[in-house]
Amino acid sequence: MPTHSVKKQPKSTIEINVKLTWAEVQEAYKTSFATLHAQFEMVGFRKGKVPMELAEKNIDKDKVYSHLIREIMPKIYENIVKKEDLHPILSPKIELLKAKENEDWELKIVVAEKPEVKLKDYKKKVQEAKKGLKTDDIWVPGKDEKKDPKDENQKKEKALNVSLEAVLAESECELPPLLIEEELDRRLSQMVDDVQKIGLSMEKYLQTRNLTLESVKERLTKEITDMYKLEFILQAIADEEKLEVKQEDLQALFSNIKEERDRKAAEANAYFYASVLRKQKALDFIIGL
Repeated sequence: MPTHSVKKQPKSTIEINVKLTWAEVQEAYKTSFATLHAQFEMVGFRKGKVPMELAEKNIDKDKVYSHLIREIMPKIYENIVKKEDLHPILSPKIELLKAKENEDWELKIVVAEKPEVKLKDYKKKVQEAKKGLKTDDIWVPGKDEKKDPKDENQKKEKALNVSLEAVLAESECELPPLLIEEELDRRLSQMVDDVQKIGLSMEKYLQTRNLTLESVKERLTKEITDMYKLEFILQAIADEEKLEVKQEDLQALFSNIKEERDRKAAEANAYFYASVLRKQKALDFIIGL
């Protein structure tokens, strides 16, 4: 088995260094070669029936190594996660540090775990923030029910925004950089695709809006950071206040879905909807402070 060492980094990040002996690499190479050999076709031979000496000459080594890496990396990672009792919240970042023939291999795996949240005195800060609202802007559940629903929704939204700003400012939650990087890459890729659909290059698009790639990255990073920070803070509040989603809560939600196919699809994803409802309970708790 490959050897590994685990080093905890700041911001709920774990770095794992793995070493594979050349003998272990060779063993994995034989397995990958056998898989590719069974799929290999050549003129005059049926699939998987090409003689070994011909297959060795015609199956590209790089292809075998690529297959080896795709096969061995997930297994190594899974074994380490179980052995070290890690709790990753997203896919790891795996980097080959050394991969030469006739030498031991080295790789680095970076794992992001759920960050620690310190809520501190968030209740007091929320109450203080809501005191700063004008009297007409204060939303109270069950009060003024005869007034315009739009006006009441605006009040509720304003009170919630003020409350969430206070919670974000008061609470501590250092996010794993890997979490932010992954979401930033996803959003930038989506942005490039959207821009290309309207017939512009990314450079031209940025110029027309007097933007730079750095300013866009900075804005997106702030949005992503606040989004994830709030997500983990709401989970922490739900945990602290023991806010639970009951079966009747889910049934009430599912019963509002008219189409049977859509309702069954939702029921199959009950865990997701339970997390959404629990988040809503946390939001309701905050606005009710």
